[in-house]
Amino acid sequence: MILLGVGREDGSEDASWLARKISTLRIFENEEGRVNLSAEDVDGDMLVISQFTLMASTKKGNRPSLDSAAPPETAVYLYNSFVSELDSRFHRTVLTGEFGASMQVSLVNEGPFTILIDSKVRE
Repeated sequence: MILLGVGREDGSEDASWLARKISTLRIFENEEGRVNLSAEDVDGDMLVISQFTLMASTKKGNRPSLDSAAPPETAVYLYNSFVSELDSRFHRTVLTGEFGASMQVSLVNEGPFTILIDSKVRE
């Protein structure tokens, strides 16, 4: 599951870079127990959910600020660009939620990985 937050400073290159990075990320164990396989290698699928609250800042006060989140018209364009790029690179199923909708999403996290990937800090 990919929770995608789009920021005000994000652009098409960020969406493309993230899709390239995520489509080949090796986060699954091989037969020897080494983390060396991608989602495609293990016949996994991907689910992309828009999550603007990932852009929240709690630096000041007790109410999260969402000022750094992209406006909806920019965010939906970049969300769709990311999904399209991921779909073209990943040779398995890429599912999506409904952009901007209030959804109930269930996740069973199997394994040790929850990774934050920031296209502005390309580590």
